[in-house]
Amino acid sequence: MKPEIIQADYQNPRHAQDLRLLLDSYARDPMGGGAPLPAAVLERVVAELAKRAHAFSVLAYVEGRAAGLANCFEGFSTFQARPIVNIHDMVVQPEFRGCGVGQALLGRVEEIALGRGCCKLTLEVLGGNGRAQAAYRRFGFEGYALDPQVGQAHFWQKTLPAA
Repeated sequence: MKPEIIQADYQNPRHAQDLRLLLDSYARDPMGGGAPLPAAVLERVVAELAKRAHAFSVLAYVEGRAAGLANCFEGFSTFQARPIVNIHDMVVQPEFRGCGVGQALLGRVEEIALGRGCCKLTLEVLGGNGRAQAAYRRFGFEGYALDPQVGQAHFWQKTLPAA
């Protein structure tokens, strides 16, 4: 059951449909918040991604079924004066977990990042998501600290009002 990994074409109706399905599945999972995405978000997410030159998505298929997704955004490291890729959303459907889908998705993201001259990949993972943490460690991710004596970096947020 080797996954087929492709970079999504936001103009391809099947890719767009599968991206919405996988993203909503992720949102419904306890690790994604446990609630479905609003219909208005699902309706516009693919078009909004397509507007962003530094966004890309990678899809995984197993036997023709949508199995996983990584939504990514290119940023920039001022300390290295090179781009970075942040994996903003990472989802593997429950029935495909433990089958190598996540590692294959990460591998394709890394290939794209290297092709763009990036210096690193970043992502966020919940403290209680041990399975995902183990998968990321297997791929080579680790906690981030400039100096271990000052501690690891924390991911914080401030929600802004809708426009």
